[in-house]
Amino acid sequence: MANAYAALAFTPAVRAEQAAHGSVGIYGRVLGKDRNDGARLGPREAAFLEARDGIFQATVGETGWPYVQFRGGAPGFLKVIDPQTVAYADYRGNRQYISTGNLRGNDRVSILAIDFAARRRLKLLGRARITEDPSVIALLAGPDTPPAERAVVIRVAAHDWNCSQHIPLRRTEAEHGEEIARLRARIAELEETLGRQS
Repeated sequence: MANAYAALAFTPAVRAEQAAHGSVGIYGRVLGKDRNDGARLGPREAAFLEARDGIFQATVGETGWPYVQFRGGAPGFLKVIDPQTVAYADYRGNRQYISTGNLRGNDRVSILAIDFAARRRLKLLGRARITEDPSVIALLAGPDTPPAERAVVIRVAAHDWNCSQHIPLRRTEAEHGEEIARLRARIAELEETLGRQS
């Protein structure tokens, strides 16, 4: 069996592009019969996913158009249930329900989880199930969150660590709060000094 992600993503058209641009040999090894990985999350993947405060989720609608939505919350909002299952509580947003409608019609989902500060990203392909079961929602909802409308449970079909090249370095206030607070204090000090000199 090949690497699960490559087996799903490396379609004939993708392989033709790889051949045209000289990377078909590099990626051929992930399709080899000696590979049997990429379908189950290990401890590294679980820790990475549960540390995220947001993910990008892509679904496909009945018209064939993809739809990408940001889903976020406190770190740990995306829970790893077992090596092939992740889930999150889904809260009311702008009430368009595009992702929800798409997933009810086509359960395929793609997740991109990015750690901008460490320049790492993990891709997931899976099949999503939407549930309004209160016990599932309660398991996934955080203590300080609004009531969730539903839960999204994703059976992971494949995962892949993506190249870190071209990931911009970004830090959140939570990741570097002390440094940001110090810089804000310095800016205020300089503005006060400049104000006295005027």
